[in-house]
Amino acid sequence: MSTRTKVAVIGSGNIGTDLMIKVLRLSDSLEMAAMAGIDPDSDGLARARRLKVATTHGGVEGLVGLDEFADVGIVFDATSAGAHRHHEQVLRPLGRTLVDLTPAAIGPYVVPPVNGDARLDAPNVNMVTCGGQATIPVVAAVSAVTPVHYGEIVASIASRSAGPGTRANIDEFTETTARAIERVGGASRGKAITVLNPAEPPLIMRDTVHCLVSECDEAAVTASVETMVDRVRAYVPGYRLKQRVQFDRIAADDPLRALVPAGNDASRVSVFLEVEGAAHYLPAYAGNLDIMTSAALRTAERMAAHHARQGATA
Repeated sequence: MSTRTKVAVIGSGNIGTDLMIKVLRLSDSLEMAAMAGIDPDSDGLARARRLKVATTHGGVEGLVGLDEFADVGIVFDATSAGAHRHHEQVLRPLGRTLVDLTPAAIGPYVVPPVNGDARLDAPNVNMVTCGGQATIPVVAAVSAVTPVHYGEIVASIASRSAGPGTRANIDEFTETTARAIERVGGASRGKAITVLNPAEPPLIMRDTVHCLVSECDEAAVTASVETMVDRVRAYVPGYRLKQRVQFDRIAADDPLRALVPAGNDASRVSVFLEVEGAAHYLPAYAGNLDIMTSAALRTAERMAAHHARQGATA
């Protein structure tokens, strides 16, 4: 008898399909039970059928009607913020745990190396955004050493990797990421900027993180950031620093000084990252989608292990 936790994916687009393949190929604790979509001709549903995964093009209602749904413990939502609100209303009364890859932010934000172990009992967790998963660990690493008065991130992704769902959620992406920079990253104020890069051939995801701090121990900040990058790389192998952490003193007449408590020096910590995808289903340049599915997989595995431990001691 399998001891793995059965999971389902709602959304048969790029993110949902990549996530399904990651569960099938990489996970020792999760078992792929079903995929639900709304387009009967989608490549994701066709691929799921070839992989012997139960499918439905009837959306969440179709998923609930599948025989395989009875044993599902965790449901990944890889659709849109608006759709997730409906999915949550349907699935919450049925006692399923939701891992939300949309910017709906109904449940608490989770960034695995920062607060993943603090939300293991939550019935619905939100994976923020691709930009958030790439940059919030860095903000948290800086704030672990010194207060971050203001955190700003710029996420540049290949235009080709931004599908209809991503484009429809751009506003939610910006708002959700900014809030999570504050709530999870620890910055007093947060701002997020997204750039859809139309370059051909497509470029991999690049992220810039700026943290406004008072005078700090540069060596300690650098060490904290490098340690955090290693922790993210443990589940996103293509995640890396582009260069050493940079420090710049803020001039006395710079408007940013207004965000720093009076009487303190002010410095900008700048971190430059890139994320190359693992190319399980998506091209390697789609690191923005890969980091989301990798973070969701890591989160679900930790939740499954936690639930198994609770069951063993009950």
